[in-house]
This record gives sequence, structure tokens and C-alpha cells, in this order.
Amino acid sequence: MAELTGAQWRKSTRSGDNNGACVEVADNLPGLVAVRDSKDPAGAILTFPPTAWITFIRSAKSTY
Repeated sequence: MAELTGAQWRKSTRSGDNNGACVEVADNLPGLVAVRDSKDPAGAILTFPPTAWITFIRSAKSTY
């Protein structure tokens, strides 16, 4: 995906040591947030509008 050029992937600070079983997020791209499985960086990538991602994160934090 051309729009993912320049993506800066990071793991959550809450990931801990899960034997590589983490989700990575790239939120430095204009107009989208990309999410992938850290065990398979060449695999599928999900993309979301930033507002949808923020809503998801807020919801996850409120129930965690």
C-alpha cells in the first residue's frame, strides 16, 4: 500500500513480553492509523480513520 510508505511502527507500552505476540500501530500517517501483527509484519494490515481509532482506544481504556 503506497499510503503506508513512511509508516513508523510501534508496540504498545502495555505489550510487555508476550513472546512477540503484540499489535503494532503506525499513527504517524496523514488520515489513517495502521495496525498489524508484530509476528507477521509482512502480513495483513488493518487501517482505520483516526477518529475511529481514538474512539476504540478510549473505549478499551474505559473497560480495562
